[in-house]
Amino acid sequence: MQMQEEPAFITIPYQEYKAIIEEVQSLRDQMKALESRQNEDIERLGRDIAYDRQRLAKLEKIKPQPLQKDRGEILRALIAANGGRMLAKDARQKMHLTKQTFSMLIASMSEYIEIKPLHSDKRKDVLMLK
Repeated sequence: MQMQEEPAFITIPYQEYKAIIEEVQSLRDQMKALESRQNEDIERLGRDIAYDRQRLAKLEKIKPQPLQKDRGEILRALIAANGGRMLAKDARQKMHLTKQTFSMLIASMSEYIEIKPLHSDKRKDVLMLK
C-alpha cells in the first residue's frame, strides 16, 4: 500500500482568500487595540497606587488634637517635676489615662519625649525629656 503525497499547495477561490486575509487583519487590529487599552490601564493603575500611597502617608501622620496638646504639656511638666525621667506606667496612672489614650499621647509627642526601656527591668519604659 502506497501513501499518496499531499499536494504542496491548495487552490481556493479568490473571494475566500480575500475574506481570510481581511479576517486576519481585523484580528491584528483588535489585538493592537487590546494591547493599547492594557497599557493605558497599567498606567492608570500605577497613578492610582501612587495617589493612594500619598493619601495614606497623610493619614498616618499623627497630629495632636487640642486635648492632646494640653495633656502633652501636663506630661512634659510631670516628667520635668520628676527630674526629667519617669516611668511610663507612673505617668499614665498620675494622669488617669487608659493605656490606649496614653499610647496615642506618647506617639504624638515623639519630638519632645524619648522612650527607653528601664535598665533594671526591660519590660518597663522610662519617659525622658529630649
